[in-house]
Amino acid sequence: MSTINNQKNVKEQYASAGNLNTRISIHQKYSTNKMGFGNWIFSNYKITKGMKVLELGCGTGDMWKGHDDLMKACSKLVLSDFSEGMLENAKTNIGSDANVEYRVIDIQNIPFEAEVFDVVIANMMLYHVPDIARGLSEVRRVLKKGGAFYSATFGEHGIIEYLSKILGTYGVEDNVNKNFTLQNGKQILEPFFSDVQKLNYEDSLAVTELDDLIEYIYSLSSMTTLSTIPKIEICDILAKQMEDGVLVVPKEYGMFCCRKN
Repeated sequence: MSTINNQKNVKEQYASAGNLNTRISIHQKYSTNKMGFGNWIFSNYKITKGMKVLELGCGTGDMWKGHDDLMKACSKLVLSDFSEGMLENAKTNIGSDANVEYRVIDIQNIPFEAEVFDVVIANMMLYHVPDIARGLSEVRRVLKKGGAFYSATFGEHGIIEYLSKILGTYGVEDNVNKNFTLQNGKQILEPFFSDVQKLNYEDSLAVTELDDLIEYIYSLSSMTTLSTIPKIEICDILAKQMEDGVLVVPKEYGMFCCRKN
């Protein structure tokens, strides 16, 4: 797939918050780790009073809810996304504060001077970047010396791998984007940052209402082969995997914490 087509597909997939909200909701409802992935991510941030922070790919901004203390600690917080639609949702969710700025930004061309930010965040988005090396070079450029870069991502042995095994007879394949995962992320980051640490988030889904999982499945671009299959048929397949009314689905998520030396 060409770079232009890839960017177009990403922009279409995230043009509105519908699909993303569907994927967020199933995690909120059925995750066995009740801390929540977003709260866990925030617990690893080292943001102190007066810092300037840039988030790339902020999406709906939903993860910032309940973290007003960190938002207020920032002398400047730039929330950005590649999608204008997502950014509009972020504005609605978070609101306006004097220290918060919303910008449409492509990580491959960050419109700021060198060494401006104490912290840069890019969660669940690096695998979409056509030229990751260029994007990380830009992140390093705008980070101050000693600044921190945080990037959450998924692993290669989680939900999609599990579903592709169950639904393989329908042509579903594990074609999830593996450009930046927990398995290869450290190797990708090390040329740009020092002290690259990988942190794992232990979690799974314990699904009791299969309709929710089916909506999740149909929101995924990797499951397009199911578009002509009746949902009741998929439900029957999933029901056979349940034990005592619960379908346990493995998850593999975590994050990388890096420094600019």
